[in-house]
Amino acid sequence: MQGGGAVGDLIRAHEWSATDLGPIAAWPAELFFAVQTVLSSRVPMVVLWGAEGRLIYNDGYAEVCGPRHPASLGGKLLEIWPEAEGFNRNVLEKGLAGEALHYAAQPLELWRLGRAEQVWMDLEYTPIRDDAGRPVGILAMVFDITTRVVAERKLATSAGVFQFLDHLGLALSAYSTADEILQVTTRMVGEHLGVSNCAYADMDADEDGFTIRGDWHEPGSPSIVGHYRLADFGVLAVRELGAGRPLIVNDNLAELAPHEAQTFQDIGVAATICMPLIKAGRLVALMAIHDKVPHAWTDDELAIIRAVTERSWAHIERAGAEAALRRREEQLRLATDAAEIGLWDVDVVNDTLYWPPRLRAMFGLLTDRTVTLADFYAGLHPDDLEATARAFAAAADPAVRDVYDVEYRTIGLEDGILRWVAAKGRGLFEGDRCLRVIGTAIDITARKANDQALRELNQHLERRIAEGIAERRLLVDLVENTDAIIIVMDRDYQVLAINRAGMDAFERVYGARPQVGDNMITLLGERRGDVADVRASWDRALAGEEYTDIREFGSAGYERRWFEMTFRNYRDASGQIAGAYQFVYEVTSRVAEQRRLADAEEQLRQSQKVEQLGQLTGGVAHDFNNLLTPIIGSLDMLSRKALNTDREQRLIDGALQSAERAKTLVQRLLAFARRQPLQPTAVDTASLVAGMADLVSSTTGPQVRVVTDIAPDLPMAHGDLNQLEMALLNLSVNARDAMADGGELRISVGMSALDEAKPQGLTDARYIKITVADTGAGMDAATMERAIEPFFSTKGIGKGTGLGLSMVHGLALQLGGALDIASRMGVGTRVTLWLPVSQKLSAAPIEGQGEPRAASDRHGVVLLVDDEEVVRESTARMLEDLGFEVIEVGSAERALMLMRERDDLALLVTDHLMPGMDGAQLVRAVRFSRPSMPALIISGYAEEHGIAPDLPRLTKPFRSQELSDAIADLGL
Repeated sequence: MQGGGAVGDLIRAHEWSATDLGPIAAWPAELFFAVQTVLSSRVPMVVLWGAEGRLIYNDGYAEVCGPRHPASLGGKLLEIWPEAEGFNRNVLEKGLAGEALHYAAQPLELWRLGRAEQVWMDLEYTPIRDDAGRPVGILAMVFDITTRVVAERKLATSAGVFQFLDHLGLALSAYSTADEILQVTTRMVGEHLGVSNCAYADMDADEDGFTIRGDWHEPGSPSIVGHYRLADFGVLAVRELGAGRPLIVNDNLAELAPHEAQTFQDIGVAATICMPLIKAGRLVALMAIHDKVPHAWTDDELAIIRAVTERSWAHIERAGAEAALRRREEQLRLATDAAEIGLWDVDVVNDTLYWPPRLRAMFGLLTDRTVTLADFYAGLHPDDLEATARAFAAAADPAVRDVYDVEYRTIGLEDGILRWVAAKGRGLFEGDRCLRVIGTAIDITARKANDQALRELNQHLERRIAEGIAERRLLVDLVENTDAIIIVMDRDYQVLAINRAGMDAFERVYGARPQVGDNMITLLGERRGDVADVRASWDRALAGEEYTDIREFGSAGYERRWFEMTFRNYRDASGQIAGAYQFVYEVTSRVAEQRRLADAEEQLRQSQKVEQLGQLTGGVAHDFNNLLTPIIGSLDMLSRKALNTDREQRLIDGALQSAERAKTLVQRLLAFARRQPLQPTAVDTASLVAGMADLVSSTTGPQVRVVTDIAPDLPMAHGDLNQLEMALLNLSVNARDAMADGGELRISVGMSALDEAKPQGLTDARYIKITVADTGAGMDAATMERAIEPFFSTKGIGKGTGLGLSMVHGLALQLGGALDIASRMGVGTRVTLWLPVSQKLSAAPIEGQGEPRAASDRHGVVLLVDDEEVVRESTARMLEDLGFEVIEVGSAERALMLMRERDDLALLVTDHLMPGMDGAQLVRAVRFSRPSMPALIISGYAEEHGIAPDLPRLTKPFRSQELSDAIADLGL
């Protein structure tokens, strides 16, 4: 026994002779290899051996054991984990009965550290069987996912808290009085937490008396509005609330003195959280949630009431401040009206602006429309805009708090009249936040008129110079530093202006760096394609069209990039079109993302279409199986009895042949629908391909050269041998039909590389790849999109069913693999079947086509169960022909009654899918009382999900010989 780290050393050194397992050298092979598998794995794994579930595990499981390791090594499962006795006893019973178990996110309470510990685990249990197939132990994989589960639950809870607080904030924003705010708050909190009462109170000056001014209470609970003393509610309430800590009582009868609890009981309260509000070191208010029954308060509920208390009082203080401010504003407006002073008020919090009529007149507003700060800035003279805006910003900045004292000119927004205004003001702050900027304004136009007349000429000149410089600087900075590409050209493709982004982009895609004065067409030289691209976009603009377009540009040897271009007319001083200019943004990433999204949507549509077709065809195929079963069975019996004339025998043989063709068609439909009954095992794909080479060669004909390319030392693949043979033959026939004039058909088998791109849906594991490639006509894009659709064929009527690729695709998905198709018109097609690597070490033998087994003389009573009368009758006739006496019943429940009444039954033959109890459940129920009773399940397409692998099964439809062989496999 090799490896295993520290636990591996403990296992090899353990005195196993003192246990019922005996020394390691005497261990059964099943136990030895199971333990070796556990020690070789990094996944926490443990072997539960025997009826007592003795534990043998690896380093990973030792961490799960915690302090119980190493004493738990070799211990009995129920003794090592007594706190999980019920769960583990169920695992032992079902696992040693042969049942594989899976538990996802299983909650368990463990006591590994001397205290209760809630954990969540993903658990997998697989029976270990001896040579006779009897379960002798259990192999378990244990994944502790507690951290993930706890994190997910905390995240969900936090999201709910934040969502509630957001809704509460939105609701409170519509109210402006304390009573309204607290009324809404208590109702929303009480309803959200599902408590019986939520209340708020103001403390008296002595910090003992308090008045509950309002509350919300659920129907059936009393209102608790009134005046109270804090001391009446007990020492704990006085101590905690006086210290600014919340009072938390889950059950006052259990946690408080009787007389203290009685105070709560008198107002219908059994549990409470009371949150204090401390201002300037004093207890000034309370907010509380109460429940009329004992309630174990959670951290989340405490967090909500704490956050609500803080936010509610913040809203109340805001509302109070706003009300007081409105009163002061009214007083100020009365005074300013009397002094002919214009009062202005900027509400920074709510982004509103108040201008009385006198101030509106200073900005030339003749209408009573709503005004904003944008109107203020729009009405300022351009020369005064910057200084005025800077002065206002300094007054509103909590770090500066300058006095706003400016003189500026206004240009009437509606009358266009120039005016002079002198304005003063101050910011109103709350801590580090500016609430308002309030001030006055006086029209000083008359006073300024004389001064302005004296300086008018000089100021006019200075203003023009300043404006010109500012505009040029602004334009240069904007054009040169923007990410947007800006190019101006005249009608002769002469570059009139271009910014740095335009030069960089042009050089990146064309290799030339244009300058002002260059001719863009000349720069491109003899590159006719590039010239055509440039002309295609600019000709329209130079002709006077203004438009937006997205196009790709780029010369050979340089980058090709996508650009969004907006063209506008460039006009000369007379207003005539003299050229065009463009604003351009590179959108290569956006275009790629849009294409990726479109491709993903198309893949989703195709996947949904194929899935819907699969459901339809699978259901139809299942019904056909039930119809074909009595048809094939009856024709088979008529054919074998040879009681007919030659002509009648030929008719029967022809009908039987057609029914077999229908059976094959149904199998292909089921393969496409991924519902055919499979018998997956380890398949030697190298031997499979090598063994079929001659068959493929004879099938494809002399014009097609068949080449095989088989990689050495391939592991076993997970698959169904017969279905893989059919799939390989279907792909070879498709390849042959694609090469009408002959060609090469190459069949390759190899192993995928770890870093190789895989089809969608596959994991990072390695896969066996079987590839069939031809040198035929290939497929166009439209054909590729429909290649795996059932009944889609390009071979013409009567030359194919259109189910070949559909069957292979369904088989690949059903085995946990994938099908990959690549094709080019005129080059050929390559179809790759991806198969998972098998966990089994040896392949199932490839059976030869021997003679049917001869049935021995059979006798005995067979209990036949099928809810389809026609199918049951046909099967009964076959069994009678085989020498059995048959008892027919139409349900599993009736079959169980007969089992209790008769002890002479030699065999149970049952359909699987029936109303009520299904076939697999029936067999398990029968074997509970008769463990040695042979049983055969007749199944259709979907029933394998409920049938254990060790239950013998016969697939519909079937002939008498197939039924005979299946019974022979049971030893009868």
